Amino acid sequence: MHTLTINLARPPAFPLVKSRHVAVVGAGAAGLVAARELRREGHSVVVFERGNEVGGTWVYTHRVEPDPLGIDAARPIVHTSLYSSLRTNLPREVMGFTDFPFMTLAGENRDPRRFPGHREVLMYLKDFAREFGVEEMVRFETEVVKVGILENGKWKVRSKKTIFFNNENNDHYNDDIDIINKNEVELDDEIYDAVVVCNGHYTEPRIAEIPGISLWPGKQMHSHNYRVPESFTGQVVILIGSSSSAVDICRDIAGVAKEVHVASRSVADETYTKQPAYDSLWIHSMIHTAHEDGTVVFRNGKVVLADVIMHCTGYKYHFPFLDTNGIVTVDDNRLGPLYKHLFPPALAPGLSFIGIPWKVVPFPLFEFQSKWIAGVLSGRITLPSQKEMMEDIKAFYSTLEASGVPKRYTHNMGESQFEYNNWLAAQCGCQGIEKWRKQMYLAASANRPLRPDTYRDEWEDHDLVLEAHEDFVKYTSKSDS
Repeated sequence: MHTLTINLARPPAFPLVKSRHVAVVGAGAAGLVAARELRREGHSVVVFERGNEVGGTWVYTHRVEPDPLGIDAARPIVHTSLYSSLRTNLPREVMGFTDFPFMTLAGENRDPRRFPGHREVLMYLKDFAREFGVEEMVRFETEVVKVGILENGKWKVRSKKTIFFNNENNDHYNDDIDIINKNEVELDDEIYDAVVVCNGHYTEPRIAEIPGISLWPGKQMHSHNYRVPESFTGQVVILIGSSSSAVDICRDIAGVAKEVHVASRSVADETYTKQPAYDSLWIHSMIHTAHEDGTVVFRNGKVVLADVIMHCTGYKYHFPFLDTNGIVTVDDNRLGPLYKHLFPPALAPGLSFIGIPWKVVPFPLFEFQSKWIAGVLSGRITLPSQKEMMEDIKAFYSTLEASGVPKRYTHNMGESQFEYNNWLAAQCGCQGIEKWRKQMYLAASANRPLRPDTYRDEWEDHDLVLEAHEDFVKYTSKSDS
């Protein structure tokens, strides 16, 4: 019996693999690696990108939305949540794709830090797209407005050319011009064998529910629309949340604001802690009520007269272009049903989603997901039956429920991401996640709460850095030759 070995480093040239015509929605990190892996597997690929450059959420803009809370469904959407001071909260060695290391590069405007600023990540993604010829597959300034399945099992993708505004002097979109564009742009319909959704999930804000907030007279906003701290000078600001954005932004604002108060669900109700090294930064338990006189009462009993409440409360999955006749739904931020967070069984393999899991190292996870999707679409990898996939999903949901995990945390992976990546790798017949990468992730995660102000510049995993760079040699030597 002969074993067929496939080299994923180049497109297969044997007749057993079927070539599909595939649409990829979005040219962020997920879309870029999806396009590369699909083409490596022999598929023809078109990537739709509404902006005028690759990078997705890593393309920074000063612009914010006219609705600071981001709850107006008709608002013009800014497709990034980056703030000016943002640096990665993971070391670059961990972040990179497995065969394209995120190395420190010499050159003007490159950021040599181990935890670089957001622009360096964008430069890395552009380097990736250039190295693998991905940009030639991208249709820039082309927005997908509808994706629907046809009776023959193929997919109709309706798109429109968009006029991308890059006037950094404006704080908001020009709403009048945006309306004119919508009226004048022609729509284009095309047919594809499959659609891979890579549109990200950082544009539709989740908002905390606060008793009495409708009468509270201050300003509310979501961190999606935060860029720089200067507008908060001399103000009393309350941030809701305990994620990376809340940790960063509260410190960013503390330098100019009169007071900064952080409300967190993850601490005890009696919590009231002044942060060391700051004159005016306090950690509280969650907000109890907001009042018409401008005061906000916390569960710890403290009362603060505040100017601004900023919701650093995450995002909702949002696919306004996708029509599945109700097969795929979002329920309390559970996107489903999805087999292994990727395929809806009734529509597999024609429809798939990359990048749904969160609390992960995103780029390598996108890469393993992309390899699996590409192999399934070619027929090299076989999915279980629709019934078996649904049973697997139901069993997964039952496990979450038995463990007391809320539905909205369905796609929250954390440390289990490494087992997931290795499972995908085994399906694809490729090497799984490196041991040093997992260990470095865990070391960074442990260091972050110990040194919230300095973890990006003070670390103790030098041995893992050395191991990573020894591993990178096999890829960097190829690119140099």
